[in-house]
Amino acid sequence: MSPSPRQFRLPNLLATCPLEDATNPHYRQASAASRAWINSYDIFTDRKRAFFVQGSNELLCSHVYWYAGCEELRTTCDFVNLLFVVDEVSDEQSGMDAAATGDVFLNAMRYPDWNDGSILAKITREFRARFISRAGPKNLRRFVDLCDKYTKCVAMEAELREKKKVADLASFIPLRRYNSAVLLCFALVEYILGIDLADEVYEDKTFLEAYWAACDHVCWANDVYSYDMEQSKGISGNNIVTVLMQENSSSLQETADQIGVRCGQFVETYISAKKRLSPKLGTDAARFIEAIGSWMIGNLAWSFETVRYFGPRHLEVKKTGIVVLRPREVPEDSSSDSDEE
Repeated sequence: MSPSPRQFRLPNLLATCPLEDATNPHYRQASAASRAWINSYDIFTDRKRAFFVQGSNELLCSHVYWYAGCEELRTTCDFVNLLFVVDEVSDEQSGMDAAATGDVFLNAMRYPDWNDGSILAKITREFRARFISRAGPKNLRRFVDLCDKYTKCVAMEAELREKKKVADLASFIPLRRYNSAVLLCFALVEYILGIDLADEVYEDKTFLEAYWAACDHVCWANDVYSYDMEQSKGISGNNIVTVLMQENSSSLQETADQIGVRCGQFVETYISAKKRLSPKLGTDAARFIEAIGSWMIGNLAWSFETVRYFGPRHLEVKKTGIVVLRPREVPEDSSSDSDEE
């Protein structure tokens, strides 16, 4: 048996994504307000606080919501920071415990008066109040429905991790679409633009071609970029790299190359569908599809501006494409964890 590889070359996803990247002029003000808000709860251990700061969640929002006003950008930062809390808690939980965490998040989003006294419920309720101040009724309903799917899929992910199982590709694709929360982040586009798309828009075949292609591009790109970080933490089961290596009995490099080809196809599908979008769907649908393209390119650009995935070598990795795999980390003592009271 050949030894495990210690490095691999990333696919050049920037080269196959000819969309235009930008950053939001309100970034510093909105990010500072959101960061102060989430930090006021003092919910992270020292190690997770460092990871939170290094993750630059708000910078991601600046790239993917570059067109948002200051108030709207602040709300998106709040949501991504809220997701970080849910994700970090559930990453170390069993399927049952992750489901319970998800229920707190979902109930606080769904019912304005629901409160179990937890910090997670309070944070979620405060985000909800900001979101509903501008979100339309159809947008809000779809957002809560996506929250439901998100929490269920996060619990399924935790259950697979607990059983040390890796999903097959057919099962993984829908699981990843929802547990990634990318669709929730897409739903924020309606809130930002002040639009409330009809349900019929989300049933249109061409609209959905662009929608799913953009979602899958973000998910697959994120997975190949985050693979090293996740394997070092021992949580790489919920990753398209691991799934494809198992499905195809392929090497890490072969799999990375395959993801590169597939991401190029996602871009082509998105651009083609965007051009073919029926004018009958209205200008708001066209604005929405245009805006989610910012997620495709913005996610790529952001991934090399933060140490979240590639550590202090992130600029070198962007230049060379070479990722040197890190050794497995020593788990943090779970007795010292206190993410939620």
